[in-house]
Amino acid sequence: MADLSTGRGPLAGVRVLEFAGLGPAPFAGMLLADMGADVVRIERPEYRARPHDIVLRGRRTIQLDLKNLVARRAVEKLAGRADVLIEGYRPGVMERLGLGPDVVLQTNARLVYGRMSGWGQDGPLAMTPGHDVNFIALAGALDSIGPENGDPTLPLNLVGDYGGGALYLVAGVLAALFVAKSSGKGQVVDCAACDGVLSLMTQFHGMLARSEWRGRGASQFGGGAHFYGAYRCADGKFLAVAAGEPAFYVTLRRCLGLDDPLFDNPRDQALWPVLKEKMQAIFAAKPRGDWLDIFSGEEACVTPVNTIGESLNDPHLRARGSVVDIDGVAQAGAVPRFSRTPGAPGGRPAAAFLDDVLADWRDDR
Repeated sequence: MADLSTGRGPLAGVRVLEFAGLGPAPFAGMLLADMGADVVRIERPEYRARPHDIVLRGRRTIQLDLKNLVARRAVEKLAGRADVLIEGYRPGVMERLGLGPDVVLQTNARLVYGRMSGWGQDGPLAMTPGHDVNFIALAGALDSIGPENGDPTLPLNLVGDYGGGALYLVAGVLAALFVAKSSGKGQVVDCAACDGVLSLMTQFHGMLARSEWRGRGASQFGGGAHFYGAYRCADGKFLAVAAGEPAFYVTLRRCLGLDDPLFDNPRDQALWPVLKEKMQAIFAAKPRGDWLDIFSGEEACVTPVNTIGESLNDPHLRARGSVVDIDGVAQAGAVPRFSRTPGAPGGRPAAAFLDDVLADWRDDR
């Protein structure tokens, strides 16, 4: 089995107590572990590790029944020695367990208490169940993604759980950790996926205010522009085109042989549907490999639309070390990259004993 932690990275020495959950909180735990934090995950007694559960890499796992008073007291000890606590339960669950911030911060004033939820700790929907698609729907993202005059397209759970949830949680935890290190005082980080998604939509709020937003599939970044989108090739594979700048657009026209004067006015939005149709017909005439040969070395912002499997074998991503093989499984490496204190992904999660973790997390530092 690969080592769980490299013992290095910008967060080396930081202790993180993670309460098991689904979606954004585990991904946040993975990112913190990749950056060198010592992440210990509290799991239910019935937990059984799934094969290739990469998101849980780099952790030690303790199985405890938090309904048991003795177990809760043990967790209190861990929280008292941790730097960061992250949980993804509904509001009030941690309080009912006696592990809410009002209790834990009394014994560990420097603790950063990260709370990850869909709707936030308060508000009319706070206690309402929901998942990624609900959060991105409420925040206006779902309605903005998909074909014009078509149905909204689900962007996996990248936008709500991971973009608006996990990444904002990590950013908030790191900011609060910075303050705690200098002041000795921790705080609660209330991270809601709906808030994060709304924040991610900021650019489009500006476009709406300027009357530039034309609705789903009609604006430039939504697939409306002929020079910004995905095109099917003769073999059924796709190419991504993003030739928005004038120089790239000129190169795109040359490589595609677009001499039609209709293409002289790329910003005329009334022409976009016609121009997209013409470009689609051209791309459909050759397989993707032929087009990649044509665009090789050209600055036209044209790339293959890789499948997940293709991305893990992409020459660029492999050359950079963006893809790593751990325990025989290809996966993303640690990001971002640090020049002086590089992080690294850990191996599969390993079972741990409470006493061992308590011994490691001595409070004499």
